[in-house]
Amino acid sequence: MSNIDFIREETAANIGNFLVGRLLPFRQKRSIGPFVFIDHMGPACLAEHENLDVAPHPHIGLSTLTYLFEGAIFHRDSIGSAMEITPGAVNWMTAGRGVVHSERTPEYLRQKDKFLHGLQIWVALPKELEFMEPEFYHIEAKDIPSWEEDGIHYKLIAGEAFGRRSPVPVYSPLYMLEIKSHEESFIDIREELFGESGLYILEGEIESNGYTYGPKQILITEEAHLCSFTMKPNTTVYIFGGEPFPEERFIYWNFVATDKSIIEAAKERWKNHEFPNVPGDDGYVPLPNY
Repeated sequence: MSNIDFIREETAANIGNFLVGRLLPFRQKRSIGPFVFIDHMGPACLAEHENLDVAPHPHIGLSTLTYLFEGAIFHRDSIGSAMEITPGAVNWMTAGRGVVHSERTPEYLRQKDKFLHGLQIWVALPKELEFMEPEFYHIEAKDIPSWEEDGIHYKLIAGEAFGRRSPVPVYSPLYMLEIKSHEESFIDIREELFGESGLYILEGEIESNGYTYGPKQILITEEAHLCSFTMKPNTTVYIFGGEPFPEERFIYWNFVATDKSIIEAAKERWKNHEFPNVPGDDGYVPLPNY
């Protein structure tokens, strides 16, 4: 990536039983294309008495994408969705005007030792769709486009690239790619991407312009068409980005909006218990004081 604007180590946020690596946003960069929030969960080994229990909480103005490398999460939401996500599949929930969901360890794993590892991502909605009706889609791992080229394995998790389209129903021009190498390989995808682009190294190393970068680093460029680099053996990277929106996005807690007044209204709705309930889960995460 010959025009790297930012190089950043991931930081950690505690959500209970394990640390989540916070990749985006940060002070110098609030978004990458339409992507406004990226968390790296784990890898965590949870004992038989430890479970993921994120109680019902609200979202507005975004789509959430959950993608696991290991483990399982059971998703419930106020639309009535109830779905277990396992490695390689995609949970895609669009909040629009407002949705509530919970994420918990499935019942059959709650009394066992287990692993959990994956990515959780927020994609802002276009301004004209901020108040759309909430939606939920689950896409099985076998339906995600994947292919090999010159010994490199590619997977198009969301969006469009390489003349392919993921079945994840996105609402703006974007892409999220998984690229895996077995041997050292030069990757030149300058003509395949567009807009802003970020590259996250999950494992292994990449080299660009004489510099080597390793796990838990994210590289960000504002010109995706200059994206080329050397992957060392047994490396996995995720590339995400797309066309940025013309309007600024404001974020408070789980709320994303083009206007702060929309967030203030959502805060009041949540405090007054005016969001819809999640069938089968009566938990509640209070509005934070910050």
